[in-house]
Amino acid sequence: MPGTTVLDRYFLEPLDHARRLQQQVHDRLVEAILDGGVPPHEPLPATRDLATRIGVSRNTIVLVYERLVEDGYLTPVRRRGHFINEQYVRQQLNVRLDYRPSTLFRDGETAGKAWAERLRQHPSRNRNIVKPANWRDYRYPFIYGQVTTDKTSIARWRDCTRLAGTPYHANAWVGDLIDADDPLLVDQVISRVLPQRGLRAGREEVLITCGSQNALYMAAQLLAGPGCRVGIENPGYVDARNIMAATGADLVPLPVDANGVVTGAAMRGCDLVYTTPSHQSPTSVTLSLQRRLALAEAARNDDILLIEDDYEHELNFIGPQRPALKSFDTTGRTIYLGSLSKALFPGLRLGFVVAPEPLIREMRALRRMMYRHPSAHDQRAMAIFLMEGHMDAHVRRLRDQLARKWTTMHRELAARLPDSRPTATTGGSSVWLRLPPGIDCWTLQRAAARRGVLIEPGDIHFLGPEPPRDYVRLGFAAIGLDAIAPGLAELQAAVEEVERGA
Repeated sequence: MPGTTVLDRYFLEPLDHARRLQQQVHDRLVEAILDGGVPPHEPLPATRDLATRIGVSRNTIVLVYERLVEDGYLTPVRRRGHFINEQYVRQQLNVRLDYRPSTLFRDGETAGKAWAERLRQHPSRNRNIVKPANWRDYRYPFIYGQVTTDKTSIARWRDCTRLAGTPYHANAWVGDLIDADDPLLVDQVISRVLPQRGLRAGREEVLITCGSQNALYMAAQLLAGPGCRVGIENPGYVDARNIMAATGADLVPLPVDANGVVTGAAMRGCDLVYTTPSHQSPTSVTLSLQRRLALAEAARNDDILLIEDDYEHELNFIGPQRPALKSFDTTGRTIYLGSLSKALFPGLRLGFVVAPEPLIREMRALRRMMYRHPSAHDQRAMAIFLMEGHMDAHVRRLRDQLARKWTTMHRELAARLPDSRPTATTGGSSVWLRLPPGIDCWTLQRAAARRGVLIEPGDIHFLGPEPPRDYVRLGFAAIGLDAIAPGLAELQAAVEEVERGA
């Protein structure tokens, strides 16, 4: 079997028969070709031989080889087999088959040091929330920002993407939109999404983004900078803090209590305030009506711009949904950030901004320089998803599931960890928990991990040199309802273990 030996290492990991085998084989062969794992002068294994060796049908290999020929990776030679198209790989993909990394700098100079001297910013040095990529391997993943699989919504999204790909819709996304958005999606946001949040807007006041965080980054680039005082909730959203700090702005910590961010003396002198009213990050408390009115009034009286990040608007389980903070703003000082994907599929990365037209115009121009526009195909699929009512149905199912989990979390915490203090909320997808006296959040995190329990230490959310280390955040969107009670029982055992070792 000529060539089979050199391919062995690319098929050491078994194929996943739950996924398309043809795509998996294709990807591994492309990796082998680009790595130089197949000598250009030797043919790839015969289709029957390779099929037998890796445990798939011969037809699968035939189809993969045909696709690689069509894509230019392989050249068929009659009676000899399939060879790498070396010229294509070298010239078109700019890959040398005998590639070895080369230094860009003078002899004896390490690349790390040279790059460190040239970089004007070092975002990798920011303090960030670190979440393990293998979080699904934990029996009890109390991880925030992930979701369980909703098979109904996945099937409906698949239908919408298929419909978006039909000739009727294709003209909406096959071309470059340059700096425009899919008008159908903008219309759906205006007619379906905003009214549920007490908002109204014209087309010129809406911009589609790659998630609400992308919108936050663009707003910060345009509005913050050296000499600008930016109010940040403390504790607060870590990425918002890092985004604002990267502009050179002065960060002003704003206290948070049971009613959300505290207005008053700390806010005076701020040029810009970032806030998460629906469910404060990370405490999940909802900004009270009185506090919303006070915040809007403070913005008007002190000429403060507000950035409202409304990432979990739909997830209140007690009482009615509160209208957005922006709905109380009569002077155009509030920039509203919303997500279309966080409650659906966080990896989809679609969001929007609602703001006065002059700001939207500049954000659109900035977005064009960055990436022009979000995937037009995803925009059209999302427009169809909204238009068909699938998002509303998904949110209803999600609210029902999370409400049951929310109730279970608070009941079990009261029974298992009576000395801890969970923050009272009206909803959300996580619990902000103050640990019993003497329990360090990182010590507990390690003890819990040994028991298969994944929790998030809370010190990262605080602004300041010595953040408190007795808080943790327990997300419950990604854990099954039946796993919550045993998971919190294991967390209780971890707390007791830490207390014994203290």
